[in-house]
Amino acid sequence: MGPWKAVGGGEPGGSRPHDAPAWVGNDTSERFPIYTRGNVGEVYPEVFTPLSFSVASEAGERAMRNAIVDSGLVRPSELEDIPLTTAVGSGVFGGYAYLNLSIQRLMAARAIGGNATDADVNLLGIGEPPPHEPLPNERNLVASLAGVRYLWRTVRRTELSELADDQRRVDHYLGLLHDPARSTDEELRRSIELFMPLFAELFERHLKISFAAGMIVAVLSGICERQLDDPTLTVGLLAGLGEVDSAAPSQALWDLSRLANRSPKLTALFDDGVEGLAQRLHEASADDPDCARFVERFAVFLERFGSRGPNEWDTAFDTWGTDPTLALTLVERMRAAEESNDPSRQQKRLAAEAAELEADATNRLPRPLRPLFRRVLAAARRYSRSRERTKTTVIRAIHGARLQSMELDRRLVGRSGGQKGDIWFVLQEELDGYRADPSSYRSVIAGRRATHRALAERVPPFFFAGSQPPLEEWELRTATRPELEPGDSITGLPGCPGVARGTARVVTDPGDPRGLQPGDVLIAPLTDPAWTPLFVPAEAVVVDVGAIMSHAVIVSRELGIPCVVSATGATKRIADGAIVEVDGSRGTVTVVG
Repeated sequence: MGPWKAVGGGEPGGSRPHDAPAWVGNDTSERFPIYTRGNVGEVYPEVFTPLSFSVASEAGERAMRNAIVDSGLVRPSELEDIPLTTAVGSGVFGGYAYLNLSIQRLMAARAIGGNATDADVNLLGIGEPPPHEPLPNERNLVASLAGVRYLWRTVRRTELSELADDQRRVDHYLGLLHDPARSTDEELRRSIELFMPLFAELFERHLKISFAAGMIVAVLSGICERQLDDPTLTVGLLAGLGEVDSAAPSQALWDLSRLANRSPKLTALFDDGVEGLAQRLHEASADDPDCARFVERFAVFLERFGSRGPNEWDTAFDTWGTDPTLALTLVERMRAAEESNDPSRQQKRLAAEAAELEADATNRLPRPLRPLFRRVLAAARRYSRSRERTKTTVIRAIHGARLQSMELDRRLVGRSGGQKGDIWFVLQEELDGYRADPSSYRSVIAGRRATHRALAERVPPFFFAGSQPPLEEWELRTATRPELEPGDSITGLPGCPGVARGTARVVTDPGDPRGLQPGDVLIAPLTDPAWTPLFVPAEAVVVDVGAIMSHAVIVSRELGIPCVVSATGATKRIADGAIVEVDGSRGTVTVVG
């Protein structure tokens, strides 16, 4: 691991410790010194691989800065002298992705009617971040007025045509890529070069839409709290949106599970376990029409959603398309669910309830405020959907690069005698040297793999100011905490209203649901789209971290599942198999037996 102490930060404004691997992290900012895993932990939950860091780090920071400046709340001159190796928007420290909380607080403080700690609520939910200390020139009238103009322009927009443009650009990029198996090494290498500028532009779009969504939802929440005395109303108003990309795979997997349930042959094949199921389905499809139909529809599913999966933002990880067993495992979990869990049925119910809430809220507001409320609500819904759309667009592009990279990795491992995934332990600037003589990188790759494993064994600090604590002070993932006794509760944040009771199933990997059955309560550390199908059979969802715009909240609203986020330590303190009651309206999780 090495003797270095702060594994990716160093002193504020300084460089990394001299013996820290370069890919482990960025430099910290002296002016904006507080960082958090909040929000970004859903996108990048695992340790970065060296290749992924070297490809995406500078592009990601540039995109984040452009999105920050686009909001108007930070002036370009405030960032122009800070090098891109310094994490002002987001960065990697100790191998893990972080957001810069200081600059998010600055933006929140400059928003009209806002204060710095609004950023904590929107990004973190709850927790105990380092206290806010006002930054020089934190109150800036020019920036505040620019933020108002930006927000008003955003609220008034009724179409986001650039999202369709981005989808067409990704289609074009994917069309330029040859069949990986038939490509030359040089063509595979060039695909990574083609991906880098496209990723930067698509990621910037995603960030700009996400920032806009957060600002509009904050305005909507303010209206609900100040004018209607109900800060939780926003949750219900934004439920049942429909056309949410991250929820779409759940409906497709649900339909596959119903097809499996209707066929005795398919039922028998699934009952034999998911290991080797894909091959058994293929073999059975030659003689059984139900199996043939399933195989055909599953192929359509993979064509449409094969880019999704655990850690889908990093090309080093398998997705449903590269490892179909991951998706078949989710179909298996859904098979026992009741028909009432049908995602489309739940979405329609929630949409109807949201319409009723909107009508009631409108009637209770003073007449002069009603047009503004309707416009803000419409914009919040539009940008919430669009945030997920931009994410899906980026993921499709990443998957194209993933398929090319995996083929190049397979070839180079064959020549070097190394192991699968070695390519992700060289840096982007080392790729040509690695291609020319892969065996010469064995010791370098072995050392980086050891560092990666050591980082993965620990839980990175959720917050830090200035520099991360030494690695040996990070909590081990295998550490335990005292479990809650019957009657004890954890209080988090309301994610989706409703009360549910069931058996707690603590799941830390969406590819290993650990016996999650219909009616169970899913307890997870955090969730990304790979987790979405597990929401369908669950009675409720509880997540260690998360805020109002987190994935778990957005999806639970679509599926009508009571949800509590920011339930700190739930996966450590709630025993697997305990009976718990989840109140998604109050944000509480209580052990009842």
